[in-house]
Amino acid sequence: MSNIPLPELLRPKTLKDFVGQENLVGPNGIISKLFLAQRSSKSEVGFPSLIFWGPPGTGKTTLARIIANTLKRDFYEFSAVNTSAKEIVKVASPTTPALRGASPIVFVDEIHRFNKAQQDKLLPHVEHGDIVLIGATTENPSFEVIGPLLSRCRVLILEQLKEKELKSIENRALKHLKKKLNKDAEKFLLEASNGDARVMLNVLEIASQLSRSSTLLLFDIETALQRRQYTFDKNGDQFYDVISAFIKSMRASDTDAALYYLARMVAAGQDPLYIARRMVVFASEDVASPTALVVANAVFTACNTIGYPECQENLAAGVVYLSGSKKDRSAYTAYMEALSDVNKFGNLPVPLKIRNPVTKLMKEVGYGENYQAYDRQSHLPEKLSGKVYYRTSTVTQEKK
Repeated sequence: MSNIPLPELLRPKTLKDFVGQENLVGPNGIISKLFLAQRSSKSEVGFPSLIFWGPPGTGKTTLARIIANTLKRDFYEFSAVNTSAKEIVKVASPTTPALRGASPIVFVDEIHRFNKAQQDKLLPHVEHGDIVLIGATTENPSFEVIGPLLSRCRVLILEQLKEKELKSIENRALKHLKKKLNKDAEKFLLEASNGDARVMLNVLEIASQLSRSSTLLLFDIETALQRRQYTFDKNGDQFYDVISAFIKSMRASDTDAALYYLARMVAAGQDPLYIARRMVVFASEDVASPTALVVANAVFTACNTIGYPECQENLAAGVVYLSGSKKDRSAYTAYMEALSDVNKFGNLPVPLKIRNPVTKLMKEVGYGENYQAYDRQSHLPEKLSGKVYYRTSTVTQEKK
């Protein structure tokens, strides 16, 4: 009997055998198109660095290996949990010119575990093309990957596997194990796996070892699984969908729904600081009272100090407060409108009257001229003079 786990034994080696993620690997998927560009180009075409974002068991590691095999590149695989950025930098800095041909593929699993300083060390090697970085993360890269690194990578979203796709992988596994699965057992397995192929394969392997029968029954799957998938992996139920429902429930002042989605995340083992960070952002974007930001920050501090399990009570108290508060997005909306004009018009000249005349020359050319401290006239650049961004519009949605 092989000591290699079933998920590793059945891991696809080519794109043809890869299951799921049609939006990436199908005929019109970006990965397929990038491969086509590599094959059809007469000159060397650089392959972009990528960030794979999605739930566990959706094929992030497998896809990275397939890319390396297809491109015939050296492949180095690291986990940010037990690897230093210094080790990766060694791979990115070949000592002999002969090794400076095609850049190696460097795969960093759980790249969100690297702190800012560690990610900064990777930046120049990605920028100069010393490596093709493929990072994998279950966390939103917008929050967990530094901006400069993110801007040099293409973020590809992997989706939770559908039942049809799980069945395809299941059939491969049963053929390998020389087992069958009755209908009740299959239904429970597909539901409990929650879109995670790795969990499904591990459960099938354990169940086949426990049962001497050629057909696996519901009891075998339940025994192997022990408990449903939401407790197997903290992100097994697509945390980015649940966090969206969580925020929108608080925004609608639906306290019950907000508490339910909070409980979903806590039960799945989601990082309490991640939840608390989203609450801090929500307090600034959606709540009328500035006290809300104080409360949300207090929740974050408490979670950071106490941790699970006690901090779930801090989270719950904060959710109840934020859900019941009056809602007002006027500050957020005003800022986004101002930011839009900055992006549209660039650095418009600051009016001379509000420029600081720190030198004699500046004063002579009109800096600070006719400035009055409490002048109610527009201080915006001339092109935007009179523009109104901030409009108070409190929306109260307190539940009766």
